[in-house]
Amino acid sequence: MFDTLKPLLAFHGPLSKGIVWAHNSHVGDSVATELSARGEYNIGHLCRAERGLSSYSIGFGTHRGTVAAASDWGGPMLTKTITPALPRSYEHLCHETGVSQFLLPLRHPLPKCPIDELLDPRLERAIGVIYRPETEMQSHCFEAVLPSQFAEYICFDQTRAVTPLGTETLQGLPDTYPFGV
Repeated sequence: MFDTLKPLLAFHGPLSKGIVWAHNSHVGDSVATELSARGEYNIGHLCRAERGLSSYSIGFGTHRGTVAAASDWGGPMLTKTITPALPRSYEHLCHETGVSQFLLPLRHPLPKCPIDELLDPRLERAIGVIYRPETEMQSHCFEAVLPSQFAEYICFDQTRAVTPLGTETLQGLPDTYPFGV
């Protein structure tokens, strides 16, 4: 991803900007997670290393709801119920606020925002293309320091799985899926 982003930004000049829409585990700076201890780095880390504070990552989290995901790579997409967030997690901490949805500014916190309470490592949940609620902790949780990982964090207490667009072919038109959807 970074190998594609870097030449695009260079081509458009030193003031160019780009948006990368990807999963938290890709766009949040991996140095702020246990992944870096295993030598794993992501586009969030590479962007921050290359661009400094002009790199701006926004993470998302949820406590419960549904998600469209497969059980295994190459498996069918299913609508799955998300296990409620684990007690030691950022998602659970957000749920405990009692606020159904909010944006949490981490790089420039609001005066009344107790950002220091977020500096201790907590669990963060990564739900992506694959979701295995039966092995939630082992498959989807890792230690992270949210304020070091993202500039902002958006929390939705409850989410709902996306529904795919129809893929039927219209009479007389060529099949250009997915570009003609």
